[in-house]
Amino acid sequence: MKSTTSILVLCALAAPAQLQAQCSASKATAGSAARPVSYAEEAKDIVSTAVAAGSFKTLAAALEAGDLIPALQGKGPFTVFAPTDEAFAKLPKGTLEHLLKPENKGLLTSILTYHVVPANLPASTVVKTPFAASLNGQRLNIEVSKKGVSVAGAKVVTTDIQCSNGVIHVIDQVMLPSSKDIVETAAGNDAFETLVTALKAAMLVEALQADGPFTVFAPTDEAFAKLPAETLQSLLQPENREQLQSILLYHVVPGRVYSDQAIKADSASTLQGSSLSLRYRDGRLWVDQSTVINADLETSNGVIHVIDTVLLPN
Repeated sequence: MKSTTSILVLCALAAPAQLQAQCSASKATAGSAARPVSYAEEAKDIVSTAVAAGSFKTLAAALEAGDLIPALQGKGPFTVFAPTDEAFAKLPKGTLEHLLKPENKGLLTSILTYHVVPANLPASTVVKTPFAASLNGQRLNIEVSKKGVSVAGAKVVTTDIQCSNGVIHVIDQVMLPSSKDIVETAAGNDAFETLVTALKAAMLVEALQADGPFTVFAPTDEAFAKLPAETLQSLLQPENREQLQSILLYHVVPGRVYSDQAIKADSASTLQGSSLSLRYRDGRLWVDQSTVINADLETSNGVIHVIDTVLLPN
């Protein structure tokens, strides 16, 4: 049986749009804090505030379909970057209907939690923050320019709608997180053909498609080409699977470790059991004897840093 709260939300969605928000907000401006919010009455939680505003009917329906209403009525605090009904209408035809189907609840939840940060971030903090970690696990990149503030490519159009358990910032489009896992991301990049072949030979594909999250220091095909040809061919043989597994797992660190975190660390423990040496020198991040040539490739279950040399455990 649905909770009284859920029934009330559904009823509110069906009601006329004359409902007015219980607080006033301020328009977003680049590099400046928003004006203080005034209240007509005591602040409501994030879900109730969104429903009352009248411009978030689709968002509320999506939260209902994703069973996220109880969570966002919890203590928090939360910051929600809330797409308007017009923002949802910008999605390709049929996308929203697809996401609202029960069988796609996991994907819908991933997208919705990408819009939520488990902290109270007023506009004055957002404009000073280059990124924020979402409930989805992936980072939201924040950019401030003369044109305003954008979060993961979505423009912030209204800020600081204060709620009893957090704050809402209104955005003009739906933000879509990376939907491909580490293996799918690598397989879709021509630079990682050898790495994908090695993962298959080592029977590690399924492991790196698990929830994780993982951080993978991924050697390019050119990096593998630095190995003697006979070494790579030998490693790919079934009888050498354990050795190949050991080498590949030496490239994997549990958790999401972004480059700004890695440059502050001295080492990182790998799934292989040994630790990688981390150094930041001459503007580059070194991992053992390899350098990171492309950092922070976001995936649904972790992050990839591209490296120029295969890492070999002792």
